[in-house]
Amino acid sequence: MYTVKSEIYSETNYQPEHDAEGNIVSKFRFRYPDEQLPNGKAKVDNDGDLEVQRPKRGIIEIEHSDATELKLVGLQVWRGALLLADFVFHQREAWSSKTILELGAGVGLTSITAAMMNKGQVYCTDVNLGCILELMRKNIQRNRQLLQGHISVLEYDFLAPRSQLSKELIAAIDDSDIILAADVVYDDTLTDAFVAVMEHILERGEKTGRAKCIYMAMEKRYVFTLEDCDSVAPMYEHFLRQILKKPWRMEELPLDFPQYFEYERCPQLVLMRISRR
Repeated sequence: MYTVKSEIYSETNYQPEHDAEGNIVSKFRFRYPDEQLPNGKAKVDNDGDLEVQRPKRGIIEIEHSDATELKLVGLQVWRGALLLADFVFHQREAWSSKTILELGAGVGLTSITAAMMNKGQVYCTDVNLGCILELMRKNIQRNRQLLQGHISVLEYDFLAPRSQLSKELIAAIDDSDIILAADVVYDDTLTDAFVAVMEHILERGEKTGRAKCIYMAMEKRYVFTLEDCDSVAPMYEHFLRQILKKPWRMEELPLDFPQYFEYERCPQLVLMRISRR
């Protein structure tokens, strides 16, 4: 059986430990965003000496698989999830009162990060292959001491017809302001289905009067082809071809915000904002 493995495990030591079920529990280290000082002034002690602010650090423990077949890649942690988690921290003030829904949330790292910074509601969704929803719930419970907000786990199968979506999922879509997605572009069929999902969500936002904004992170994966005689990123390019046909506003955001999680932020990472025009 052909398997794939996320590169982040070999780049950064997440202190992995194997559990009784054969899964891995990794420690994803981060630093909390700096606290805002009054009037932007530095703190001094009673003697007038500058107080050095040491960054507060924390750990999100995530149970995940090592290598998997392609259809079960959601059981791993990929680089785009960490980039999106960084962006959630960066947007913590702007999103503090927003309702957030994550698509293709995998093992739940980004949704957990969102619930750390947001006292409201976070919806964590994916298709239930490989018992992934159960694993999400375990990871949420494992990190419950970090959370300010509430996380609900729901199934969202991109390939399911709209008529088969649960009432709970439709209510969650309508209730949401911010839509997150990381590392969901890796197969043309699923990419087409994901574009249709975005279309449905944006249409419902227009219909209900509660506009949605989608933020998605991905890593361009380059391969050399004889046809092009060059290195190309076929999955990314297929995705672009599909969304350029839509009446949407698409912006590629600069990656100039701070890095809070430990991983290699490589040049191939992309962060997009998509909304209705």
